[in-house]
Amino acid sequence: MADPADGVRAGDGPVDLRSDTVTRPTAGMREAMATAEVGDDVYGEDPTVTALEAEVAALFGHEAALFAPTGSMANQIALQLVVPAGDELLCDADAHIVTYEIGAAAAYGGISSRTWPAVGAEVDPDAVAGMVRPDGYFAVPTRAIAVEQTHNRGGGGVIPLATLRELRRVADDNGLALHCDGARIWHAHVADGVPLIEYGRLFDTLSVCLSKGLGAPVGSLVVGSAEKIARARFLRKRMGGGMRQVGVLAAAGRYALAHHVERLAADHAKAARLAEAVAPYGVLAGPVRTNIVPLDLTKHPLDAKALAAAARAEGVLVSVLGPRTARLVTHLDVDDAAIDRAAKTLTHILRA
Repeated sequence: MADPADGVRAGDGPVDLRSDTVTRPTAGMREAMATAEVGDDVYGEDPTVTALEAEVAALFGHEAALFAPTGSMANQIALQLVVPAGDELLCDADAHIVTYEIGAAAAYGGISSRTWPAVGAEVDPDAVAGMVRPDGYFAVPTRAIAVEQTHNRGGGGVIPLATLRELRRVADDNGLALHCDGARIWHAHVADGVPLIEYGRLFDTLSVCLSKGLGAPVGSLVVGSAEKIARARFLRKRMGGGMRQVGVLAAAGRYALAHHVERLAADHAKAARLAEAVAPYGVLAGPVRTNIVPLDLTKHPLDAKALAAAARAEGVLVSVLGPRTARLVTHLDVDDAAIDRAAKTLTHILRA
């Protein structure tokens, strides 16, 4: 069920397409937060957190889940669960865990990372299999594979279910764990119609985010077996993530799960409209499957900073990912009128 406040709060202010993390809690979410029953979560006594953890674990068909303040912390806890210090993780070169998490896998977990070339959602399981290093031979042994669903720097691409099943086979054949950075897995679920429980059964651990797309102000969860999550609770405390009366935030997450998942289809449609608007100018970096529109300005007179500056001057905020790479992201706070305004602004700038 959609929140009645969805998409009507942008007003005359800037159209913020930098990220789906910039949303503000809706009226219904604020009410849920204000009335949440709370307790001390370090003691395991916050009933709203406990309910959220049980709900998310059930959605993915796992035994348990753990609420964490950030997606980066959730990812790093999960990686420490499946890769011992000094051993190796395989992931792609543009993965969030090695691009935007400030070297945390090495700094906190002592984990060695090795990457395959950045291909977004177009992962080749055979190529990944060829990278696996077994025990012995005086080489760092591979212990886990990580994928990102949907893929942030891969333009919101969705890794096909068949590919994930093949990666599960590669992991099983080599005695490896398979982790999913599922910050935007809700988008994959809506875009491809794959049940969350189907995704869940493929992975040993998952991280899932409530503040990207779903509109909660904060929070992610680590999902896995009861044994892993018991260990995860210890790791969370070690990393400074033990929280007290955090049910006020968990309530926002529970509200988001109840009201903001199916509405992601509207964000996908809005992204498709933006993609259609900019496509004639040769800057669309790839197909748009979800809520991210990737822009490649390699062949355009403007670079990414110039585009962002020109757009900001006209009230549209764009994310700069590199010298010639930019990104547009649709979300809960961008209504149809805002999309029209952004499309008009961007086409005017790109045409000039």
